[in-house]
This record gives sequence, structure tokens and C-alpha cells, in this order.
Amino acid sequence: MSTVKELQDKIKELEEKLEKISQKNVARKKIDEMSSEVVDSNPYSRLMALKRMGIVNNYEKIRDYTVAVVGIGGVGSVTAEMLTRCGIGRLILFDYDKVELANMNRLFFQPHQSGLSKVDAAAETLRNINPDVDIHTYNYNITTVENFDKFTEVLRSSNLTGGPVDLVLSCVDNFEARFAINTACNEFNLTWFESGVSENAVSGHIQFIIPGETACFACAPPLIVASNIDEKTLKRDGVCAASLPTTMGIVAGFLVQNTLKYLLQFGQVTNYLGYSALTDFFPTMTLKPNPSCDDSNCRLRQKEFALKPKPEIAVEAKEEKPIHDDNEWGISLVDESEDTKEQVTISEGVQLAYTLPNQTAVEECEEATADADVSLDELMAQMKAI
Repeated sequence: MSTVKELQDKIKELEEKLEKISQKNVARKKIDEMSSEVVDSNPYSRLMALKRMGIVNNYEKIRDYTVAVVGIGGVGSVTAEMLTRCGIGRLILFDYDKVELANMNRLFFQPHQSGLSKVDAAAETLRNINPDVDIHTYNYNITTVENFDKFTEVLRSSNLTGGPVDLVLSCVDNFEARFAINTACNEFNLTWFESGVSENAVSGHIQFIIPGETACFACAPPLIVASNIDEKTLKRDGVCAASLPTTMGIVAGFLVQNTLKYLLQFGQVTNYLGYSALTDFFPTMTLKPNPSCDDSNCRLRQKEFALKPKPEIAVEAKEEKPIHDDNEWGISLVDESEDTKEQVTISEGVQLAYTLPNQTAVEECEEATADADVSLDELMAQMKAI
């Protein structure tokens, strides 16, 4: 049987929980009672003013959306804070790292949170900023087989009505996690933004990806903003990646700004926006999907997009007349340019992280191997004999 002291402790614990619930309900009620009018008593007045100024049709719709942020590091944590301050309806956070003192050279995290999981530390801070945002946290590595299935299940069923999330924001710092997000979004047809900051902390980018309509992360080698720094001076033993709160904050700002434009349908959402701090250079471009993409779901989404009816654009018909009616020498112009359908055209100041192998050469090699009917053991024996 419980002692009197244990019962008193339990009662006290319950009272504290009830008090917290009561405070949260009061805060939620105050926000729910707020109108969209721009008045001093409305904490969101400056956000709601966007409607009065004709920027958005109705800013309050932000409360209907669910956004998943994958990676709560230098970019992801600031992104989550901005979305919370903007009043997003539901915020889903994914990460598996812990807060370290080394993270204090960035924004958002505080020294007393050292040792906590990033998602738990972030959720605590964000709820204090805006208790009206519904925050869900998941503390696991999305790249493992078991966790990937859980990850995709959350993305497919966690919006405010039980359906898929409205947008996925990739703020991870490695290719493996980016490819995991890319695979999930291609498979379940989810729109997402990819973002990143270079190891030298002086450049970054965001890329908007609509499966089938724009290039996915597997369609072409990853894009990086040229930084005019020899990476050999960075990638060596004992040298870790650099970090600047300024670059992280700038990239997070680009990411959230375009998230708002996409969700609230104002302005033009960028397809790709880079940033080079050394030259204050901001390259932009549009990338088309690769018909030979390694991701089968990407190729499937491309076929689906091709079958969608396209909006008709009225074009005034003009009668084309030859510049010269007579052609005494029989000169004609023939297009001899190479087929660039599957080539990636990138803007000045941006470069590919690596080059993809020639797909035709790979297929020819596979066909030659198949025709020769040579086993793997025989090939290995031949290699050893060379």
C-alpha cells in the first residue's frame, strides 16, 4: 500500500500537470478568439497585415498546414523556430542527435539544453514561443530499414486531417539522409525542399522538388555553390566542418520564405536558389527531371505528370515568311546541335558535386557481359590474372 507521503507526492504531481494543461488551454483559447483584424491586442497583427496589404488572400490558412522538418541542426532548428513564430498548424520534427556545446555557435539552442535530444530540446523551446502550434517529435535515424518505414508512415498520415503532410523540409547534412527523404517523397508523391550549407560555411542553397515535374535529388549529381576555396584544405584528418550562424540563418530564411509562398500561394516559389557569402552571389535556375533517373518512382511520377492536362496558352498566330524569297545558291540551315534532353544545364557560380557515369556505356557493358554469359567467378579470375 502507498504511504501518505507517496500519495501526497502523487497529488502534487497531478496538480502540476493540471496547472500546465490549464495554462495551455488558456493560451490556446486566447489565440482561437483572435480575429484576423489588425489590432494592437492581436499578437499576430503584423502577420495578418499581409492580407490587408494584398500580399496573401488569408494568412490564417497557415494554421491549417502541416510541415515536417527533417534534421534539427543549424538550418533545421532556425527553420522550425521561424515556422512556429509564423503560426504553422502542426510541426513535425525528425532527428536523432543530442544537443552539444559545439552547437552553441549557431542560433536557437541554449547551453542548458546540452545532453538533451535535439527534437525534445527544440519542442520545449518552440512550445514556449507559441503554444498554439501542435508539435510532434521523432527521435530516430530515418536511414535505417526499420525506421524508414516508420518515417514514411508519419509523412503519409500526420496532417491535421489524418492525410499526408503538406510539405517536407530537408535540413540534413549528409547524402544518405537526403536520398532517404528523396526516396520517400518520390514513392508517396510528396512535395519537398532540399537545403544545405557547405563544409566551409560560406555557401548554401535550397532546391524545390515536385516529383515528376522537377528534378529529384537522384536525377542529377547534387548542386553546390562554388566557394573559391580549395576543399582539400578542409577535408583532412582532424578538421571538422565549419559553422556560421549567419549562413545557417540566411539559408533557413530562404527556406521558410519559400515555404510560406508555396503554402499561402503568393509570389513565385524558387526552383533553386544558391548563396555564396564570399561574393554575395545568388544563383538561380530550374532543373528538369532526368528521364533516365535511377529512382523508378521518379520515372513513374514523370509519366504521371506527362499525362496531366496542361493549361492552354493562347499564342497569336503569325505568318512566317522567308527573309529572302529567292535562294540562288540553295543554302539551307540544319540543326546539328547535340541532344541535350538528359543533360543538366546549371547556372554560373554553381557546380556539380560529381559526374554521373555515361548511361549508354553502362548499358552496353551490361549487354556485352550478358551476351558472353560469363559468371562472376570467371570475371574475378580474369581480373586476378591481369
